[in-house]
Amino acid sequence: MKAEWSSKWKASNQPRKQRKYRHNAPLHVKQKFVAVHMSKDLRKKYGKRSITARKNDVVKIMRGQFTGKSGKIISVNVKRSRIVVEGIDNVKKDGTKKPYPLQPSNLMLTELDMDDKKRQAKLASKKEK
Repeated sequence: MKAEWSSKWKASNQPRKQRKYRHNAPLHVKQKFVAVHMSKDLRKKYGKRSITARKNDVVKIMRGQFTGKSGKIISVNVKRSRIVVEGIDNVKKDGTKKPYPLQPSNLMLTELDMDDKKRQAKLASKKEK
């Protein structure tokens, strides 16, 4: 496998090649890695299974030490494909709190922030189909 990213690459069973593909991908492809599954209500409403997470969306944590907790998204790091949720902090030994970045695959969207006109139009077009 070459050092640079290739859009022609299909798949591999080797985890090192999968990791290399994700690591070397350009930002417009990494944006798709930040997609989060929607709750059943939202799926039925919009006719879509998942959507790219954005700031101010409300998510529920499905896996890990914070399972079952919900909160608003504070930030989305596309480069590292991590999401920081309000109220989900790692408490350190000295008592200080640090935001805990979560993987998008471990989250589920429960509410969408519909302030953006483009996002409204995109979801409306999916709903009509």
